[in-house]
Amino acid sequence: MKDSYGREMTNLRISITQRCNLRCLYCHREGEASPGEEMTPEEISRLVAIGSSMGMKKLKITGGEPLVRDDILEVIRLSAKYAGEVSLTTNGVLLPDLSSGLKEAGLRRVNVSLDTLDPDTYRTISGVDALERVIEGIRSAVSAGLSPVKLNMVVMKDVNSSEIDRMIEFSRDVGAVLQLIELEAPRERINDGYYAKYHYDLDGVEGSFASRAVKIVPRDLHRRMKYFLPEEVEVVRPMHNTVFCANCHRLRITSDGRLKPCLLNAAGMIDVLGPMRSGKSDSQLAGLFHRAVESREPYWR
Repeated sequence: MKDSYGREMTNLRISITQRCNLRCLYCHREGEASPGEEMTPEEISRLVAIGSSMGMKKLKITGGEPLVRDDILEVIRLSAKYAGEVSLTTNGVLLPDLSSGLKEAGLRRVNVSLDTLDPDTYRTISGVDALERVIEGIRSAVSAGLSPVKLNMVVMKDVNSSEIDRMIEFSRDVGAVLQLIELEAPRERINDGYYAKYHYDLDGVEGSFASRAVKIVPRDLHRRMKYFLPEEVEVVRPMHNTVFCANCHRLRITSDGRLKPCLLNAAGMIDVLGPMRSGKSDSQLAGLFHRAVESREPYWR
């Protein structure tokens, strides 16, 4: 299944809740402004099955914080029947008690948000004193075999931008992969105080990595670059990046069951949960997937 720009849909990203136990400065809530009722595990897995039948074999489960759902293991277990690979993004606070169960339920790998190793900075970014708990969760995920464990570091100017080298060392020591992520915002917000204050240009960082890397590998998704220093570090730069958008192979589903073609663009969202609950067939729901894909446009072009 391809959109009108020739981008094949291979990845499905589903937010299963907008509830969270942190209050991070940069949270974009997966582009959801006023979410409604959450989907059940059976409803989520049915949408995963439809997406998989249309070529979207990679599933990313996200939130909010997906681990706050009491039925998260059931969500994973049912969805894993239909997806070739199931991964999950988490803040890691609840991960120490759940890593083994997630692996047994069918989770393949995990991304953990970790922006800093400084307790005070962590508290400033997240609003919670939970750094040690998150680090414990990372170690438990590595031990459980949720590999590769990726650490998502949103780099912010004058907040954590000086910690990149320290984070690379930490990732190596715990057996994880570091992802440096550019702070992002929609067009209408790039000139406001928040983005202007905290946005950190990763161009110089990539230049430094490129000059000393023993190997550089581009990913199919977004053409993100992986630098082997020899530690593996991935750089995610979505802002004003036409190459990033030209290689986006992802369709999103919001926590209240709306197909969302693009994170930064609210246009083109299609309700799929309502029709599913009203008794529409899988083929009719697949038609809604097609409509959503047909409406996709690169945000930066």
